[in-house]
Amino acid sequence: MVELEPPHLDTVFHALSDPTRRAILARLARGETTVNDLAAPFQMSLPAVSKHLKVLESAGLIERGREAQWRPCKLTAAPLHEASNWIDQYRRFWEHSFDRLDNYLTALQSNKPQRKPSKKRALRAPSK
Repeated sequence: MVELEPPHLDTVFHALSDPTRRAILARLARGETTVNDLAAPFQMSLPAVSKHLKVLESAGLIERGREAQWRPCKLTAAPLHEASNWIDQYRRFWEHSFDRLDNYLTALQSNKPQRKPSKKRALRAPSK
């Protein structure tokens, strides 16, 4: 049975749809870091990176703190777990479908008679 999706799942998938945001999450999976460190590998302005961070934050995927002048960011994995659970429902569906297909193909192969190489026969005219 397919469960109802959490209300913010659309926001999570929207946040994950951008490769820059996925790269930011991958970096944060290694540990907390600053906005400047997150922005370093990208060829975009700090405000552009900040917009990506706002999308991730609104999806609940990151948290931003404040330590003096530093704004450290850290990964919040709970929404990823919810998204993974939602996807797993469909993974089970496809695994079941592939298992049924495998059983069907196995049954076809076991019922298939072995064909001997045919010898060419001369064509005969139809009899009257």
